[in-house]
Order: sequence, then C-alpha cells, then structure tokens
Amino acid sequence: MNSTQDNFPEPEGAGGGDSASVSPSQSTDLPVIPATALPDGRLASSENQPTSELAFQQDESSMSLISEESSPMELAAWGLKRFAEQKKIITTSFGMEGCAMIDMFSKAIEQNDLPKLQVAWIDTGFFFPETLQLRDKLEAKYTNIEFIRWATEVSVEQQKETYGNELWKNNPNLCCNIRKVVPMKKNIGGFDIWITGLRRNQTEARAQTPILAWDWRYQLLKFCPLVSWTRPQVWQYVQRNEVPFNQLHLQNFPSVSCFHCTRAVPGSTPDSDARGGRWEGKDKDECGLHFSI
Repeated sequence: MNSTQDNFPEPEGAGGGDSASVSPSQSTDLPVIPATALPDGRLASSENQPTSELAFQQDESSMSLISEESSPMELAAWGLKRFAEQKKIITTSFGMEGCAMIDMFSKAIEQNDLPKLQVAWIDTGFFFPETLQLRDKLEAKYTNIEFIRWATEVSVEQQKETYGNELWKNNPNLCCNIRKVVPMKKNIGGFDIWITGLRRNQTEARAQTPILAWDWRYQLLKFCPLVSWTRPQVWQYVQRNEVPFNQLHLQNFPSVSCFHCTRAVPGSTPDSDARGGRWEGKDKDECGLHFSI
C-alpha cells in the first residue's frame, strides 16, 4: 500500500505535547484548542479533558463543546459559527460524501443566517460527464454555496506531449500530483479552515482521521465532520434529504473520480464502501490530497 498517514507530520523541534491530531481510539488527552492557536495550529493537550469530548475554548467564560457523538449536522453548524471569522473552504470531487456535506452546510448557513461558503472542485480534465452534470445540479440547488474551480496549469495535451498518452496508467501517482495535488497547494494557501468529507472506514490510511487537526502540509486546520459515519449512513442522508448525487452510483460505481482510473464494481450498490474500482490493478488507494503517495 502506497498510502501513508503522514499528512499531519510533527514539525521539526516539536515535542510529544505538540501532536496535531488525535486518534479516535485515544481515551484521554483530547485537545483543547484556544482561539489563539489558529495562526500556528499547535494544539495544547489537557490531561483532565473528558474522554468523549473535544473542547474548543473561545474565552475564559465561554466553552463550546462537540464530541465524537455529535452528528455531522451539529458539527457543520458548530464549525461555521466557531470559525466565523476564519476563511473556510470545502473541497470535493463530487463524491456522495461531498454532496451530503454540501447539503448539511447549506442548511446550517440558512438556519443560522450565515454568509455563503465556498466549495472548491479540482478539475482534472478527466471527469465523467455525469460528474459535470452533478456539479451543475448542485450549483443550481444550493444558492448559498459558491462553487469555485481549481485546475492545473498543465493541459491534457501538454501532459500527453511531455509524459506520453497514458501517464495515468504508467505513473498514476505523478498524474494525480500534476492534476490534483499541485493545484490544491497553489490555491489552498489563502484559507484557514479546510473542510473535507473523509470517513474513517473508507481506507486503512483514513482510520485514525480526527474531527479536527492541524494540517502541517497545507498549514491550516482540517475539519472532517463526517469521519464517524458509514457509507450506508451517507446514502440514507442523501435519500432522505433529496441530495443530488452522481448517477454512476446506481451503475455499480461506489466511488467516482477520473474516468481513466475508475471502474464499475460488479454487485456494488450506492451504499457500498468498496474502493476497488479506483486505480484497478495498482497498489494505490489515495490520490495524494490527504496522504502522501
């Protein structure tokens, strides 16, 4: 497996008390994050912190609590209010998790009379037509969300001329880096909070994903409100709330990315967790946005 869990590396010179992420399996020392920690992201641990709570201190007289038991909807509303003064961005490739998360944040914005939130999608140049159709549906439905496009400066033709016609096949890690990671690094720098749809049971590398942690690679706080949910829970939410989703999920595609590297998985359904249709035949299950490859 090429995926590694070094997306939250310990900075040089940092001691054990400066850990920037918290494993869901830990029963003690969950982080207290003062507002003053935002500029450098260092999380101060607390030996007396309740085992099931993540406490985020706003001032001496006010404490706002969330926990592992908080629903993604509660986390979405909390995050928008807690980080109201910080610049926030959701990133998505229009997978089912991203669609559900967009719906949750849109509802939280409406219910709390909050300003628009930006959602960035990284255009690889290799999206299925169904994915682009889904983008249009989401943009039409969620008017309090601003959709912005990020893309590499390397065109499909330039990539073909430089690396050959099938870089995605011959060196998929390099292809992912050019078409996803580079534009991510170029554009994410102006934001303070990165909101993603990662779930812990998607892959082995994601199993220890915390709800909130400092991301040392991109130098911002990474917020993952869906981490504790299963794929059936996401699918149930999408159905109950009439959230637009990629129609390829109804055609045995549990996960949808670039058309070169995504295949149908026979027997799969929209609530399947399998990622076997991604990078078929390759020792790879991450594109590099969240974990080094």
